[in-house]
Amino acid sequence: MNLLIIPTNHPGIYVGVFSFGRNFILTDGRLTDIIEVKKEGMHMTMQSMLREKNMSMYRLSQISGVPKTTVIDICSGKSNIEGCTAKTVMQLSRALGCTMEELMQIDNARYDCTTGLPKDERYLEKGLPAYLQKSIATMQTSWAIIDSGGKDLHWDLYWSELNADINSAETEQEISGDQAWYLRRKYLHMEKDDNV
Repeated sequence: MNLLIIPTNHPGIYVGVFSFGRNFILTDGRLTDIIEVKKEGMHMTMQSMLREKNMSMYRLSQISGVPKTTVIDICSGKSNIEGCTAKTVMQLSRALGCTMEELMQIDNARYDCTTGLPKDERYLEKGLPAYLQKSIATMQTSWAIIDSGGKDLHWDLYWSELNADINSAETEQEISGDQAWYLRRKYLHMEKDDNV
């Protein structure tokens, strides 16, 4: 099973397409809905396993005998499945119809339990406009020269150009505000002042 994530013209909204033809909408606030496919195999979240089984957290708790609060904590990422007892993992795996090993491979630890967003912010670099990607590549080359002790006489030009491109993409709603600040932090070494 393959999954394709396609950015839309609306910042922070994506269309997901499974290889078997099922489509769905994703937003930045619901990135835990994503089932990611990696080279080593498919990694799912507990939420996606429940959706696949058309089962609620409450129902999983009833079937498995695991307290509802424990199920909720695992699904939200507050607790990690690796921290559960073997008995709890066995009860959950039986209720979900999978092996204990498969259940141990769910990937809740990569998501922030308060926001539901991935802890790895590289997803914010997906679907950037071509002109912004070009400015980023130029800035990365310039930073590499400076970081190696060399001088790049055009560094300030590249910095200003990338800053302008980020601002333009944000203003034109080609990227979200979160994406813009992530790019500024990563490539321009700027920090957001929440007091302004």
